[in-house]
Amino acid sequence: MSRPHVSKDFWIGALRTEGPAFAAAVAEAPPETPVLSRPGSTVTDLVLDLAGVYRFAHERVAAGQAVAPAGPRPERPEVPAGSTPVQVWQESYDRLLALFDGLDPEVPAWNWAPQPKRAGFWLRRTAHETAIHRWEAQLAIAAGEPIEAKLAADGVSEVLDTFLPAGRRPAPGQWRGVVQLVATDAGQEWFLRLRGEGVALLDTGTILDHDDHHARAHAVGTASDLLLALRGRVDFDTLEVTGDRSLLAGLRVV
Repeated sequence: MSRPHVSKDFWIGALRTEGPAFAAAVAEAPPETPVLSRPGSTVTDLVLDLAGVYRFAHERVAAGQAVAPAGPRPERPEVPAGSTPVQVWQESYDRLLALFDGLDPEVPAWNWAPQPKRAGFWLRRTAHETAIHRWEAQLAIAAGEPIEAKLAADGVSEVLDTFLPAGRRPAPGQWRGVVQLVATDAGQEWFLRLRGEGVALLDTGTILDHDDHHARAHAVGTASDLLLALRGRVDFDTLEVTGDRSLLAGLRVV
């Protein structure tokens, strides 16, 4: 696997770009506009869902602790009387950026993945969630723009190094074989070895040291399409797929 260096400034830059683009898209859509990538959901649901992501991230970072929070994750935020869902989102977005601006990514902060319990997790997590929600909001008004290539490629890496090891597949399954993913516009590729419900993110040197060094499935496309397919927003038919297509189901997460 090859991956360019990304940092706090990169993720905050993505938040500052994708957040206003999200707000502009939802401002054009009536609140009950269906979100095509989420059957049964509306633009209002999308707005409050993202506001909830921001609030949860803010709580975890502001707590400054690596221990898990007590109790379940809070439901999506309520809309106070006299306010609107977009105002709730904007307040949550502004508070999060204010916290992130002066943040040391290495300070303790709990997260749900088998990752170091550091605040940088939430910088990355909220940047990618904002980009995907922005794409969905634009899709609702028939104006979807792809996610920027470097950001999307880091989002693909997040699926592979964070979501899959955390067991975030929509359903359990048994998959066996090597899968190659290629982002044509980002100059990146990833190799994954699936073993039952387990997954290992590999480099080419590691693969060549193993008997099963031939990828059984290949998926090629833009970094944006790869990310959206792995996150279940578009079908894998969006990509150029060869080999055993069934293995790709083992890479899809929620």
